[in-house]
Amino acid sequence: MCVFKFSVILCGYILSATVGISQSTGHRYLLVSGYTKALPDKGIAVYDFNTQTGELKFHSVTGGIENPSYLAVSRNGKYVYAVSEKNKGTVVAYRFDRLSGKLDSINQSSAGGRGPCYISTDDAATHVFIANYSDGSLSAIKLNTNGSLDTAAIQTIQHAGSSINKDNQSGPHVHSMVPSPDNRYVLCADLGIDRVYTYSFDAKSGSPLSEAAPAYIDVKPGSGPRHICFHPNGKYVYVVNELNGTVDAFSYNDGKLQYKQTITMLPEGFNGIIEAADIHISPDGKFLYASNREERNEIIIYSIGKDGTLRFAGRQSVMGAAPRNFVIDPSGKFVLVANQNSNEVIVCRRNNKTGLLKYSGKKISTASPSCLKFITVH
Repeated sequence: MCVFKFSVILCGYILSATVGISQSTGHRYLLVSGYTKALPDKGIAVYDFNTQTGELKFHSVTGGIENPSYLAVSRNGKYVYAVSEKNKGTVVAYRFDRLSGKLDSINQSSAGGRGPCYISTDDAATHVFIANYSDGSLSAIKLNTNGSLDTAAIQTIQHAGSSINKDNQSGPHVHSMVPSPDNRYVLCADLGIDRVYTYSFDAKSGSPLSEAAPAYIDVKPGSGPRHICFHPNGKYVYVVNELNGTVDAFSYNDGKLQYKQTITMLPEGFNGIIEAADIHISPDGKFLYASNREERNEIIIYSIGKDGTLRFAGRQSVMGAAPRNFVIDPSGKFVLVANQNSNEVIVCRRNNKTGLLKYSGKKISTASPSCLKFITVH
């Protein structure tokens, strides 16, 4: 779910002295965004992340955007796109200077729907794709060669329907849009109607998204599919289900999903509140990680078999509340977790042999973080 009801602690960003960025493979930028109700002058923060020590040092912050709840970074690292999660949602395009570590706004556009909660871009940076949670629609916006949004070229598709959870599934709630590795399709998770859609993608068309055949695959009623990830080999797709705390595994081939497995995120006998959130795979393709909020507040770890099936490997507390989003360092050494309700980003070390995580003791304080993205410094 995208709308949270809680009181935000006014802790803000810890603004340490701005530091120079070493132009070495030992450093990356970490972008942190989230909800700005408590701190309207804050928006997207940039930190220097040391891949050897796991340390984070504040570098810059860009304000002027309300509730930048999710980000997308172009493959070349030159452009960043943010959704502004509000009733009449917007998308903002930024130019990112990897020398200064600062964002400069280019332009903005309507998101094509209400309450946008997710944004992605294709590898060629021709379009951005937006999931509009509140009204259950999805949009595609064309990008110009200078990274700006083409405000005259917006396609919006409206979903319809409902499912069995009366509190969260009275209507459609599109929650993620993920392009396929070959850039020919975009997968879309709709939490409100328990479906994972497949859209064909044609970057040259004025309406770049069209229903594939089949148009969707149903998941178990009441599951609430939220986020999607592709295996690095492109043969498997995994979906984390927010409402019943499971992960679904699928075989994938040329836009078609075939169900393989459902595995629980919950310990035996658990009957408390479930609110699963995010899902990612380690760079080596051997382990899958999924987060659960509310009572559990943990990352669940699975090993991935050669056939794509999952096996439980362990759990790691996130040392805080509401791990809405997390990111795996491209080197595979660290996992960073955005704890939205405890207003912090924590750093865990990752064992690349067992996949298990261990809290490093390193963290930063930041108000209501909801998205983390890396940009590599060359």
